Amino acid sequence: MTIFAYCRVSTTDQDTAMQVDAINKAYPEAVVREEKKSGTTTLNRNVLMLLLDMMSKGDKLVVWKLDRLARNMNDLTNIVETIEAKGASLEILDQRIDTGTASGKAFLQMLGVFAEFENNLRKERQLAGIAKAKQERPEAYQGRKATVDGDKVKELLGQGLTPSVVAKKLGIGRATVYRYR
Repeated sequence: MTIFAYCRVSTTDQDTAMQVDAINKAYPEAVVREEKKSGTTTLNRNVLMLLLDMMSKGDKLVVWKLDRLARNMNDLTNIVETIEAKGASLEILDQRIDTGTASGKAFLQMLGVFAEFENNLRKERQLAGIAKAKQERPEAYQGRKATVDGDKVKELLGQGLTPSVVAKKLGIGRATVYRYR
């Protein structure tokens, strides 16, 4: 039996030290692998996919917290199904969940639903905050100010200058001139 440990952080300025320490304390013999990728999906999480491929009957995948593994019910279900199809199990350290037991499987599914619910609530709050900010300060959400004087572009083109000459004269790209034309 091999114990694989998966530690993940979302950004390069974060580190996995707390996760690695907790896992090494519980399983000093674990094969620990780390990844710096967003957890919103399992796409492009190559380390996780490698660990899942390496697992075989009797092995265990250990993660520190559920959100380090999956943030939505679909991804969590797919990961658990992959692990179980191999005759292996999953353990979430901080919640003491082990899918090797019936109660562990049930509890994991409930936690997955709540984790996805929490993620959806966070998105709703974020959108509500953005809507409120736009209402209170609409000028802040007008987009970038124009950096090209469109009237000047049209004037130079009206004088018969070519788009290349106008672009060079104003220090802008030819494509920008064509957009104003």
